[in-house]
Amino acid sequence: MRRALSIISVFAGFAALGTLASIGLVRAAAPAPAAPAGSTDYTKVSPLDLVKQTPKGKIQDPYKDTQADIVAQGETLFRSYSCSGCHGGTGGGGMCPPVTNDTWVYGGDDDTLFRLVTLGSDELQKDGYSRTGRENVVGPMPPFGSIVKSSDDLFKIITFIRAHYDGDPAYKYGAPKNP
Repeated sequence: MRRALSIISVFAGFAALGTLASIGLVRAAAPAPAAPAGSTDYTKVSPLDLVKQTPKGKIQDPYKDTQADIVAQGETLFRSYSCSGCHGGTGGGGMCPPVTNDTWVYGGDDDTLFRLVTLGSDELQKDGYSRTGRENVVGPMPPFGSIVKSSDDLFKIITFIRAHYDGDPAYKYGAPKNP
């Protein structure tokens, strides 16, 4: 009996809130904003699927390296996916090359970095990419496309890397385009 009264009280409370909201005395919670039409929810797309469905050169990081909350999330992901085990705690290098300097082995644009992490260096080369920069490399970059949970996670990792970039600013996103 007590439980039935509790449930009735909860429903009565919701009904009262609805009534108060309808006459303007209480604000109803605003619905969550919808994703813009035609946009992709990267939290629901694996890195492998995004690579398969996106033409070469068209993958674009939706985040900016000035977004402190995204950079912090990227740092946590960088460590949780063990990127730091090879590239150092903040990406400054370890047994593998740094990811924060201006030497981009295959290119520093968003699309190339995303594909490199997703496919690994061997598959990236099979897709027609060639080494443009030189680093002391212990071994090939392994493919993480089936390990990283979502494209959103990978974009946040790339954003973290960009936020810690310490090379020539002209090369932050790869070799500068010729005018």
